[in-house]
Amino acid sequence: MGQKMHKTHQSKKNTEAGYEQNLSHYQAQNCQGCPLRSQCFKAKENRSIERNHNLERHKQKTRELLLSKIGIQKRKQRSADVEPVFAQLKHNNGFRRFSLKGIKKVELEFGLMAIAHNLRKKIAA
Repeated sequence: MGQKMHKTHQSKKNTEAGYEQNLSHYQAQNCQGCPLRSQCFKAKENRSIERNHNLERHKQKTRELLLSKIGIQKRKQRSADVEPVFAQLKHNNGFRRFSLKGIKKVELEFGLMAIAHNLRKKIAA
């Protein structure tokens, strides 16, 4: 309804991956009697949100890169370069999931699959 959100405080939070986020918290002044309140949120108090401005800046930069001429060209090329390899590994080799656990072991298992794929290409050529 065009109501301005006012900054209440800032906080820091760590993600599961261990990154520290700086969050800004905003709250509306008065949501009582608003006809859109039930569609907007379900809390008893006024509407409040938290924003990670650094994350939003990174998302905007990524959007700009993806929508640039070079970004569009690279996305088109990806479908020709990368996707067929994964399709071949999954469909022809039946590689649907990793049988090992842990990043190092998964990297090793995928590396072996990649070597096998490249050898098959070399033999077929």
